[in-house]
Amino acid sequence: TLLSQGSGPYFYIPKLENHLEARLWNEVFVFAQEHLGLPKGTIKVTVLIETILAAFEMDEILFELRDHIVGLNCGRWDYIFSFIKKFRNKAEFMLPDRADVTMTRHFLQSYSLLLIKTCHRRGAYAMGGMAAQIPIRGDEEANAAAMEKVRADKEREASNGHDGTWVAHPGLVAIAKAEFDKYMPGINQLDVLRDDVSISADDLLKVPEGPITEKGLRQNLNVGIQYTAAWLAGLGCVPLNNLMEDAATAEISRAQLWQWRAHAAKLDDGRVLDDKLIRATMYEELSAISASSHDSLFDEAQLQAARDLFETLIFAPELSEFLTIPAYARLVAEPA
Repeated sequence: TLLSQGSGPYFYIPKLENHLEARLWNEVFVFAQEHLGLPKGTIKVTVLIETILAAFEMDEILFELRDHIVGLNCGRWDYIFSFIKKFRNKAEFMLPDRADVTMTRHFLQSYSLLLIKTCHRRGAYAMGGMAAQIPIRGDEEANAAAMEKVRADKEREASNGHDGTWVAHPGLVAIAKAEFDKYMPGINQLDVLRDDVSISADDLLKVPEGPITEKGLRQNLNVGIQYTAAWLAGLGCVPLNNLMEDAATAEISRAQLWQWRAHAAKLDDGRVLDDKLIRATMYEELSAISASSHDSLFDEAQLQAARDLFETLIFAPELSEFLTIPAYARLVAEPA
């Protein structure tokens, strides 16, 4: 068993929005331990803070799971998706191009610092987020630029006080480790209490400035359609355009497109993001994807199914909670 091997039942809990959900999970863990005759606290858990609502209840989540929780983790991509989704009906909460919404932006930096301060005050670990870059073969300049982004991201996390981090590719572990070794000579940074940090609701809700561009429109369409096609083909994490994309980044793409269209957002060149422009750009991107080498990820039928689904979701009168719910329905409906 895990316990006999010096390990144990360890869980990551994603998508929590409030302390009541944390309380329910605690009840599940207590029941399981009692049923199996395990001491209280045998089950250990880390909670991903990846929704905007959970960012306001980190203390309460730690309290509800106090007998089992090890730490909190910044789930940065789902957090951005949650931000868009929760404020989808407010034009003043539209974000700029996804590529410009980085962890150095005030609302994301504030969320990271608040997580560190909250965790360390309670003796819990504060885990950083995932750098999405992956090694780029055959282009030394592009690869060097990508690796520098990873290094800078991990330097920011380590110097802020995080106790650990994620990367999207094993080839990046050494880069992340070097930065954490520099700023964290011990096994953690629980002594970094960040009493200098004072984060308000306004900090967490400060919308970053920046343009919405044709490039950003195309990226959302390209990544969203390709990821959905790969998902329908059975892949959960997909390397696209030198980044490791997962459901969260596809959700950002979908939610941004829905919100931009719903509020008739303007590109930086003055064009309105209306149905005609979005559809025309979508079909151009679809043609480009079809002409590219994607056979290892999905076939043409899956690409067309992804386009149909993505288009339906973008132009729906209401934003679907998750991309994967209608996608699952399509998988179930397919003949065996």
